[in-house]
Amino acid sequence: MTLSDRTQQAIDAAVSSNKDRPGALLPILHGIQDQIGYIPPEAIPQIAGELNLSRAEVHGVVTFYHYFRQSPPGRHTLQICQAESCQAMGSEALTEHARKTLGVGFHQTTGDQAFTLEPIYCLGNCACSPAIMVDDEVYGRVTPERLEQILAEVKEAQR
Repeated sequence: MTLSDRTQQAIDAAVSSNKDRPGALLPILHGIQDQIGYIPPEAIPQIAGELNLSRAEVHGVVTFYHYFRQSPPGRHTLQICQAESCQAMGSEALTEHARKTLGVGFHQTTGDQAFTLEPIYCLGNCACSPAIMVDDEVYGRVTPERLEQILAEVKEAQR
């Protein structure tokens, strides 16, 4: 698959601005994902070549960290906290409800490309567990009913 000019430029910029830094791989991956929303598989050989790493080493880092995506995300990202405080206050049931409501699992995107469901491991909102984040907005004390309301509001705002 051929990358778009915009995507290739984002990869080139992230690589060139970080390749001489110690521990350059993570800043490069963050730079790419910040610009285009995911790490395209076609970027891995370029990154590996620039850093004198094997493709397997780069792929291993991309797949090890939950933060990195390997496919384009939906228009909105729903992250549900999986840390201890949120688990104690019902995030596992909330996660299951989100999976059923959206029809996807973690690291997947709904068929209409509206939402990508992701785990997150602490939003720093422990006093208001369980917590979620939709795009850059954090919500606390989220119940299944409140989750449905938030998702509906986000979708409605898109129109």
